Amino acid sequence: MSGSKILVIDDEPGLRHTLGLILRDEGCEVLTAGDGEEGLRVANAERPDLILCDIRMPKLDGVGFVERYCSGDGEALIIMMSAYGTTETAIEAMRRGAYDYVSKPFDADEVILTIKKAQEREALRREVRRLRAQIGTGTGFDEVVGQSAAFREILSVASRVAAYPTTVLITGESGTGKEAVARAIHRGSPRAESPFVAINCGAIPENLLESELFGHEKGAFTGAERSRDGLFTEADGGTLFLDEIGEMPPSLQVKLLRALQERRIRPVGGSREREIDVRVVAATARDLAEEVATNRFREDLYYRVNVVHLHLPPLRARREDIPALAEYFLRRHSTRLGITSAPLHPDILGLLVRYTWPGNVRELENVLERALVLSGGEITINHLPSHVRESSSPFRLPMDGDDLSVKRRLPALEKELIARALGRTSGNRTRAADLLELSTRALTYKIQEYELD
Repeated sequence: MSGSKILVIDDEPGLRHTLGLILRDEGCEVLTAGDGEEGLRVANAERPDLILCDIRMPKLDGVGFVERYCSGDGEALIIMMSAYGTTETAIEAMRRGAYDYVSKPFDADEVILTIKKAQEREALRREVRRLRAQIGTGTGFDEVVGQSAAFREILSVASRVAAYPTTVLITGESGTGKEAVARAIHRGSPRAESPFVAINCGAIPENLLESELFGHEKGAFTGAERSRDGLFTEADGGTLFLDEIGEMPPSLQVKLLRALQERRIRPVGGSREREIDVRVVAATARDLAEEVATNRFREDLYYRVNVVHLHLPPLRARREDIPALAEYFLRRHSTRLGITSAPLHPDILGLLVRYTWPGNVRELENVLERALVLSGGEITINHLPSHVRESSSPFRLPMDGDDLSVKRRLPALEKELIARALGRTSGNRTRAADLLELSTRALTYKIQEYELD
């Protein structure tokens, strides 16, 4: 901590003075600013190692400061100072790039401890990243979790294609992990040290998307007060991830096709083309072949991006991956949140395996992060959302009524037993088949018949 340059941004002069005394006693160089706008100017000019920033300030509040500072590639750690009633706002600031927060009123030891912990964690993260780059450990796919045969086959193909600049198309439902696989392909490629740049083609208005991708020259359109490089230029030498490419307007599909074929781009309003060296990975939740058939997507562009096609199955089709994914997400968020988590009880794993997960892997991660925060580490069934508990509960054979026909009630009983066996074995079909005294093939047929997959 000694020797660090720290910027304090707060509209209260007394607090700035007090924090200055505390930090200077620890051997730090202290800079101050009275609001977010001034804080941005000081941060950009002085490049501090760490920033202490208040939430509520005139001109530009703490969340606005974090968003603008981080979007401008600011590298300092940011710790928010949250008064009573602003904790949720501080958490929102963390979502946008802040590292941690302290609640007012605080004492000197609390501030110093928070700063030291943040700096130690950041130093450790950088050291791990440096060592990984130095010794070349891993294949780039170490952080993509999945043990099911179908998913391992997908990763096998992805790892083989990663070494080449071939264009890849990744399809699958929303939340299946398309961007995670795209990032793994980048990490496993010779381009790993160059940028990975992602854009959601469906999230940007059509009139801005061309400039976002290819850049623009000063004066190219109203509001273009200076020239700006696009994402193709930003990703030069690396990988450009075009998420939801099926949402791209037809007028831009032509220009994208030319960029992929010619490896050249022309900024909006520009008179000269620029050469680019970019590996493109595209993704979509749409059926692009059907989009081509209905003339909503260009056939020539479809064949250009669909050189290697990876289709990610929904989570409900690879339930055996759920326990490993749950463990991975708990471990990751426990570290990030500073919470010690206990292993999940088998009953909870059974509920997670039986739930259909319409939001796929993204929904599973969100559910577990929520449960971890609510529980403080010891997750029980009550910490899961009600829709997960209720939808995941095993089917109960109704015993009221006058229908005692074994023939009519037998399928319901069979479905109940299969659901219980899958829950008890965390989705492992081979072990479930042993419990049910069925062949694995017969169990697979019955899972499909009863729509348990």
